[in-house]
Amino acid sequence: MWFFARDPVRDFPFELSPEPPEGSPPGPWTLHRGRKKATGSPVSIFVYDVKPGAEEQTQVAKAAFKRLKTLRHPNILAYIDGLETDKCLHVVTEAVTPLGMYLKARVEAGGLKELELSWGLHQIVKALSFLVNDCSLIHNNVCMAAVFVDRAGEWKLGGLDYMYSAQGNGGGPPHKGIPELEQYDPPELVDSSGRAVREKWSADMWRLGCLIWEVFNGPLPRAAALRNPGKIPKSLVPHYCELVGANPKVRPNPARFLQNCRAPGGFMNNRFVETNLFLEEIQIKEPAEKQKFFQELSKSLDSFPEEFCRHKVLPQLLTAFEFGNAGAVVLTPLFKVGKFLNAEEYQQKIIPVVVKMFSSTDRAMRIRLLQQMEQFIQYLDEPTVNTQIFPHVMHGFLDTNPAIREQTVKSMLLLAPKLNEANLNVELMKHFARLQAKDEQGPIRCNTTVCLGKIGSYLNASTRHRVLTSAFSRATKDPFAPSRVAGVLGFAATHNLYSMNDCAHKILPVLCGLTVDPEKSVRDQAFKAIRSFLSKLESVSEDPSQLAEVEKDVHAASSPGMGGAAASWAGWAVTGVSSLTSKLIRAHPTAAPAETNVPQRPTPEGLPAPAPTPVPATPTTSGQWETQEEDKDTAEDSSAADRWDDEDWGSLEQEAEPVLAQQDDWSTGGQASRAGQTNNPDHRSSKLDWSSWEAEGSWEQGWQEPSPPEPPPEGTRLASEYNWGGPEPSDKGDPFAALSVRREAGTQPRRDSWGDDNWEGLETESRQAKAELARKKREERRREMEAKRAEKKAAKGPMKLGTRKLD
Repeated sequence: MWFFARDPVRDFPFELSPEPPEGSPPGPWTLHRGRKKATGSPVSIFVYDVKPGAEEQTQVAKAAFKRLKTLRHPNILAYIDGLETDKCLHVVTEAVTPLGMYLKARVEAGGLKELELSWGLHQIVKALSFLVNDCSLIHNNVCMAAVFVDRAGEWKLGGLDYMYSAQGNGGGPPHKGIPELEQYDPPELVDSSGRAVREKWSADMWRLGCLIWEVFNGPLPRAAALRNPGKIPKSLVPHYCELVGANPKVRPNPARFLQNCRAPGGFMNNRFVETNLFLEEIQIKEPAEKQKFFQELSKSLDSFPEEFCRHKVLPQLLTAFEFGNAGAVVLTPLFKVGKFLNAEEYQQKIIPVVVKMFSSTDRAMRIRLLQQMEQFIQYLDEPTVNTQIFPHVMHGFLDTNPAIREQTVKSMLLLAPKLNEANLNVELMKHFARLQAKDEQGPIRCNTTVCLGKIGSYLNASTRHRVLTSAFSRATKDPFAPSRVAGVLGFAATHNLYSMNDCAHKILPVLCGLTVDPEKSVRDQAFKAIRSFLSKLESVSEDPSQLAEVEKDVHAASSPGMGGAAASWAGWAVTGVSSLTSKLIRAHPTAAPAETNVPQRPTPEGLPAPAPTPVPATPTTSGQWETQEEDKDTAEDSSAADRWDDEDWGSLEQEAEPVLAQQDDWSTGGQASRAGQTNNPDHRSSKLDWSSWEAEGSWEQGWQEPSPPEPPPEGTRLASEYNWGGPEPSDKGDPFAALSVRREAGTQPRRDSWGDDNWEGLETESRQAKAELARKKREERRREMEAKRAEKKAAKGPMKLGTRKLD
């Protein structure tokens, strides 16, 4: 039976990269890239080949192997595994790059920042302090070749080959025999008399001074060059001079050196070093300290190195959310760091956290997710959006907080392209209908209309035909003026989705009614839209062959490319009204003072001057549409409204006359007061019955043929009896009054000049019978109405404290 010896190198769980070594620092070791066979994770492998006749070097290499295996410190090169045979030594560490190569690459990529260098030197000094003060060890090899950098930009101290005990237990320092390393020895070591008094750290601190000089100035040519600081920062020069002083006794302890550099105005007293020190101790920090730290972190991330953010800040943020209950404060820095990740890393690290955050009941978490959705929406796939995100986002439409409802509406601009047929055309339209008809906040109703206009191209043909015209028509009757403007712009932005019959019979009648709107901004947009639609109708009338081309998108399937016109007005109303919504949320509904001086808009030519409407001095009730807070905030936020007309109308505008290309001057118009607008009870409800969608929430509801008007109650003054804004009451009778005077039963009709010819004849009895029949019908109708009102009043019972009267 044959037995074959196993090759330990072949069985080693790590393998060398076929690429050439990264670098061979002065010493017995060569550095190779490698990877773990099981996982493929990158590592660094230091290799020493045993050569005959080099027993001294072999002992040095074995001592370094042992030291690295037993020393554990965050700032010392981390040992992972090792292999020792008769032919070689393999030491596996974390993946690192020699400091010299790292600095050269950073300079070529755009230069190093002092922040990075300050933290890197801080780490090396801290490692020396650990060795000298805690372990009583002298490193004896501090130089550029002994420092390595990991993928996060952290500096690690290696090169433990010539380390010895400061207590003299293991004998004196080992002989190096390498000129490149001996040039860093301090001058007192050359003095053979031994009369120089020094501390145990004196030699290493001299070498630290050499390292600082090389970091800022490049390779050290000779020891005499240390006298010239060169490019060393001024804040570091005094402390550097202490390190390279001729008297070893005055060289500071590593811990004292750190303390001096961390003093106010010191080289290591900056936000980057403070952030790193906090992250190192984050596990023992108080929750309040963590909250404050994460709140201030996003401001500093722009100045931090990218690799540091990816490999050090990001893991701490994920850990803080997963186990530290950090909450919404980690979102802003988390998404900021996420910009540095590629698509694969983002899917692996950020998306699982985002999906989990959407299921949170924390309102602060939800609103921040909605506000920052554009930063991660491109990484979400459609199944994830429809099954794990949209069901949670949908609850925001029903939230009692107006800010969450508004942000939920805004987020639909980003989610709509990824929603499936049921969520987009059924669920989303259901909620939009309720918000536009029943929401008490005017800006939210406005934003709902705007959002619908922008996502209209994603709806299927049947939904577009059923929803868009009804929704925009409803918006044009909203008491909130920006909502009416949004309705007009909604028609304009989706002009390619309507047939010519709809333009003529449904859209133009609605727009014509807005030409006498109290707000000039509404009138201006209405005239502009009317001209544009008329231009389309006229072009088809002149050339009927264009009809197929004009209506090509009407029955087409949903497509993002069809929303070209809608895209041109994206961003104006959603962002413009958001500040108003925030003010409305902060304002107290009953504590706002009444406005006494409200600027009136100049009356346009051709329109009658409206009567001045006084602002009520008493607080308005919660059931009114136009509160004093809205009036005040709209005036303050007129700059937002002024931006609306600056948008491009795209192809629709090009079809109109050339005069339409001129922009209107919105700044002279401003926002007029809406304190005198009448309330619309259809938009308010004391309780929303969310289960009766088909009966209450459909887009078509409220836009059918109007029912016949009810007769006014007794005592109601006729329209002809009012003074309609004239300079003073006139004693002359209204010329239209005779047409509306109610005749008493049995009163003979007034005879005129035609009476001499006795034209009445057989028609007199017929007219009297008709008048009597009409009178009886009116009396009967009045009694029915009074009975219904009494019935409703009895069913409701007495009014309770805290309730609102709806009728």
